[in-house]
Amino acid sequence: MKHDKPNCPSKAKYLAGKRILPTPISKDTDIVSLVDNMDAYNGGRLRAACHLLRDRYSKEDVTIGLSIAGALTPAGLGLSTIIPLMNHGFVDWLSATGANMYHDLHYAFNLPMFRGSHNVDDADLRAKGVTRIYDILFDYEDVLMETDRILREILIRPEFQKEMGTREFYHHLGKILDEYEKKNNLGQVSVLAAAYRNGIPVFTSSPGDSTIGMNIAGVELLAEAKGLKDKFKLKINSSIDVNDSTAIVLNAKRYEKGKTGVILIGGGSPKNFMLQTEPQIQEVLMIPEAGQDYDINITDARPDTGGLSGAPPSEAASWGKIDPTKLDETVTAYLDVTAAFPIMVAYTIQSTKPKKLKRLYDRGDELRQKLIESYLENNKEVEKLKNLIKKLS
Repeated sequence: MKHDKPNCPSKAKYLAGKRILPTPISKDTDIVSLVDNMDAYNGGRLRAACHLLRDRYSKEDVTIGLSIAGALTPAGLGLSTIIPLMNHGFVDWLSATGANMYHDLHYAFNLPMFRGSHNVDDADLRAKGVTRIYDILFDYEDVLMETDRILREILIRPEFQKEMGTREFYHHLGKILDEYEKKNNLGQVSVLAAAYRNGIPVFTSSPGDSTIGMNIAGVELLAEAKGLKDKFKLKINSSIDVNDSTAIVLNAKRYEKGKTGVILIGGGSPKNFMLQTEPQIQEVLMIPEAGQDYDINITDARPDTGGLSGAPPSEAASWGKIDPTKLDETVTAYLDVTAAFPIMVAYTIQSTKPKKLKRLYDRGDELRQKLIESYLENNKEVEKLKNLIKKLS
C-alpha cells in the first residue's frame, strides 16, 4: 500500500545520503577530515556549514557579511579566528557589538587579559580591582581605565570632529590601531586594524551601547560643561550606517549580478542589522529583491522563545531577509560559538583558496550613489515622497 504524499520525496531520496560509517579518529586526523566525518546532530550541522563555506562562499562573486555577538574579542577570537578569516578574503563587511570593538582595543594597546576561573568571589575581585568576563580576568585600572584614557585622547583628534556613521568611525580608529600594532610589535592582534588594512567596512547598530559610546558621550558632556561644545563635533548617525550597509548588499546583487551570504555568529543586534538590509531594500526603499542567498547561523539560543538570536533562516525568509527559494543552502548549528567558529575558520582556510579582497570601504561613495539611483528609479511612491520632502522644507 502506497503512502506517498504530494511534494514529498521518494523513499530512495530519503535514503540517498552518505552512509554513516565514519573513519576512526587517529593521530593523523586533521581538521578537514574530522569535520567531514561529523555525521549527525549539531556535528552534522557544523559539517554542513563548513561545506557551504567551501562550496558556495568561496566563489568570487559572493559578498560575505560576518556578524559577531557575545564577548568574542576578549576571549581572543579576534586574533585566532576573525582576523585570519578576514585575511583569507571571507569577510567583506562586518557587523559587531560595540563591546566587541571596545575590547578589541586592549589588544592593540598591549593591555593584557588572562585565563581564569568562573568559580571566584566577585565581591573580592571588585575589592582587588579585577574585572571578570566569565573566566577571563583583567585589571580594572591598568586595562579598562587605561583603554578609556587612550580612547578619549583619540576621540578629540581632528579626523573625528564631524558627523559620521560607525563605518567611518571604525575606519579612522582602525588606522590608529594599525599604528599601535606596529609600535607594540605584537603582530596582527586588532580586528579593527585588520579591517582598516583590508578595506572592510565595520558597523555597530547600537553605538551607544558600549564603552566606546559611553566615552563619546563623556567627552561630549565635558565639552559642553567647559563651553567647548562647538569644538567636539563627533556625532554618530546610525541612519548613515543603515544606508551604507544596505548599499553593499544591493550593489552585490543588482549591479554586480553576484550573490550574498551571511555568517551569523551569535545573534542579537549585529545579526538583525546584517539581515535587515534586505527588508530595507524591499520594504522601505521598495526596490525589487529576493533576500540573502546563503545563510550560516551558529548560536546557542533556542528558537522557541521567539527571540531573533535563535530564529532559523526559514523564519527570516518570511521577512524577506533570506531568499525562500534558497533555504536548502542555509544552515543553523546550535553550538557554543567559541568552539564552533574556530573549527569553521580552520576548515575554510585549509580547504579553500584565499579570495580577492573586495575592499568595499574604499567604494563607499560609489555604492551609496548606486543605492540612491535604484531608489529613485524603482520606487513607485517616489513622487509622494518628494511631496513629503517639500513639506519638510
